[in-house]
Amino acid sequence: MERVIGRLLRGARGRDRHLAWNAPALLNAPETIVLASPAFGDGQPMPTRHAGPGVGDNLSPPLSWSGVPAAAAELVLIVEDPDAPLPRPAVHLIATGIAPARTAFAEGALGTGATDVRLGRGLFGRRGYAGPRPVLGHGPHRYFFQIMALDQPLALGGAGDRAALLAAAAGHVLARGQLIGTYERR
Repeated sequence: MERVIGRLLRGARGRDRHLAWNAPALLNAPETIVLASPAFGDGQPMPTRHAGPGVGDNLSPPLSWSGVPAAAAELVLIVEDPDAPLPRPAVHLIATGIAPARTAFAEGALGTGATDVRLGRGLFGRRGYAGPRPVLGHGPHRYFFQIMALDQPLALGGAGDRAALLAAAAGHVLARGQLIGTYERR
């Protein structure tokens, strides 16, 4: 039944224009941060171990980055799927309060037990990494891992949600970078 629904919804997709990457607050920020993962290359399929519950192990992939400006006061990481059949991208992770001297996360480090970052509310109000779990038969989905360097710490009560994060980041983004992974359930 899920496969039939996925095929019926195959043409229904969100839009890239709604990604955090394309928010007016970020558009003028230089793309000088290089974000990478040893688990998958840019634009390449993500291993099943990083897929969501019931499909994979729901482990956040290992990530590393370079090119953070010396003036950065905080890093922020957002993971979004613009291919979900929703009006806005599905948010799979919001992590704020990342120390600017940090250059990597180990595999699984962004789960609900993460203690050295603040985890915001993503898909269905969940905190922590929620791996890919697109509707069976819907086709390949892209997962945009987006990192931003801010010139001051975010003024949020907690990590907040995507809208609060983007509002607080407006005018404070020094640099950004992205990595795109793909995942498809057949």
